[in-house]
Amino acid sequence: MPLHVPPAPAPALRSVLAALGSPTAVREARTPALRSAQGPLSPEHPLPVHVLDRIGPGGLTSTTRLAAWRFQICGPDRAVAAADTMLTPDGWTFSHFFEGPYIASTELALRQAEAASTHYQPRLLSIPELYMLALWLHEDTGADAAGGSPAPADLLVPLAPAPPGIAAHRPHQVADLLPVITTRITPGPGPLLGSPA
Repeated sequence: MPLHVPPAPAPALRSVLAALGSPTAVREARTPALRSAQGPLSPEHPLPVHVLDRIGPGGLTSTTRLAAWRFQICGPDRAVAAADTMLTPDGWTFSHFFEGPYIASTELALRQAEAASTHYQPRLLSIPELYMLALWLHEDTGADAAGGSPAPADLLVPLAPAPPGIAAHRPHQVADLLPVITTRITPGPGPLLGSPA
């Protein structure tokens, strides 16, 4: 398998398992598929979620920060929801369950990446200003999953729904896609994407 999935922090996994075992947490989740799922549910495919905070001139220098660890919540046949964890002063803890199109899209992108011949470390990259989420295939498979920024040769696979004009599930080299993203983001007050470093 060409994907080298980094291990999630143990407290993050424990907190998701505890939430799955809590009838209150599952019942209060706004995820009908999770509440109605038949059979055992398990957290699988942990991925670090990085947020793209800044793109430098030309789109080739970027700054990201680790915002969450996301787990696909899988039933016997498929993923039915996802769970996010967040870092608090006391460590990683469960944040919330959710569902929507990114669940199936993430599964599809991971299957496509597993069929590739190149080895990658999978991550998720959130670009809030475009309401965009992408599977980030990092070539440095031994890198610390909590750090780093997209390298020019890394691949980004936009998940569906992707912003207009950006094809979902089509791999793009970072060096090709970040300049396109840069032109779509309007700088505003504060340290947003495209603002000077």
